[in-house]
Amino acid sequence: MDTPEAEAPVAESFGEALRRWRGERSLRDVAELASCGKSLISYLEQGIRQPTAQTARALDDALGAGGELVALAGARPGQTPIEQADALQAGLHELLAAGPLADSSLDEIEWTIARHGRATRYRPEGQHFPELLADFQDLRVLLSHRHRPQVRRRLLVAAARMSGLTALTLLKLGDERATSWWRTARTAAASAEDRTTLSWAYAHEAYQLYYTGDLYGALELSVRAQQLAGGLPCVGPALAAPLEARAHARLGDGEATARALEAAQTALGRLPEDEQIGSAFGYSESQLRFHAGNALTHLGQTGRAREELSRAAELYPATERMDRALVELDTAMCTVADGDPATAADQVTRTLVGLQQEHRTALIIYRAQEVADTVPPGARGVHEVRALREILALPPGEMERTRGDQHGDGR
Repeated sequence: MDTPEAEAPVAESFGEALRRWRGERSLRDVAELASCGKSLISYLEQGIRQPTAQTARALDDALGAGGELVALAGARPGQTPIEQADALQAGLHELLAAGPLADSSLDEIEWTIARHGRATRYRPEGQHFPELLADFQDLRVLLSHRHRPQVRRRLLVAAARMSGLTALTLLKLGDERATSWWRTARTAAASAEDRTTLSWAYAHEAYQLYYTGDLYGALELSVRAQQLAGGLPCVGPALAAPLEARAHARLGDGEATARALEAAQTALGRLPEDEQIGSAFGYSESQLRFHAGNALTHLGQTGRAREELSRAAELYPATERMDRALVELDTAMCTVADGDPATAADQVTRTLVGLQQEHRTALIIYRAQEVADTVPPGARGVHEVRALREILALPPGEMERTRGDQHGDGR
């Protein structure tokens, strides 16, 4: 039997490497070892067929190729060096994922996910999404292999969190596929038997229902999130209780709103300090003040609402542009309710135009439109209100040019 060379030839294809590792063994023998057809092996050696990741792994294991065939599996004839590097990287990810995972590797995965959670507070979704998906793909490769129960549970929790981040990003981009990603997040969390992560997923999904106008659905999921936590001090109830308050306020139930806001304050107070942060996986006082202000605005209690919103504006860091913009929009809604639609419309216009295009998300536009829609019909002919409606009707690029004109310096 031929002994494989110690080092593969330069630019060797998968088929050439497979033939070298097969040596004098027959196609039939290798096919039996790898549980595949001998004709497939012949086609692979000739370059007529290209291997799947699963076939490459089976042949690599059968021939003892030490990951070489896996690494070459993504290579295709005529690839550029960059394409070859991408294929090599994909093969290496597959190879590394097959091995036992150390605690340090799992810690690194969880740290990366926490970093993505923080990034949702300051990075524009269009910039953040590609990096999020790349790390999610690496996690998916890891999940495709067998691991010890404790390791698999941590990976499933990681998958639930990454699915939730994907849903949040799609929601902010105005993509309706966010809904299906919440289902994936809940499935992964339930498979891991992690009630706190499941509570977190239900709480965030409740926000999506709220923003799409399903107030009763939002109430149901926010209550579910609080029940799942079972009294544990975790982010789910801290997120869900304020949302419950906002939904009750929209439905005009002041007493239920007050109870929910009290529950929100309690949940925030019980939350560990390292989770009272600006992150998709945290909840902070700035958020509670903002959400309380929003609920009070819908109840028509604009004086108290302004106090809460003013406090939120003081607490939010400058980097959290989207939430600061939402506070400004809610303040404008208070101004409409107080009978000054012209000032409110001007404030909304300034908020929209002051944002860079990447921060002017579907959610921001939705909330700005909500303010415009609350203006009484008799006041919609006011100059500032008409200007706001014209701004909202513009495509994104046109709105960006308006921003430059208002700055007066081309920015």
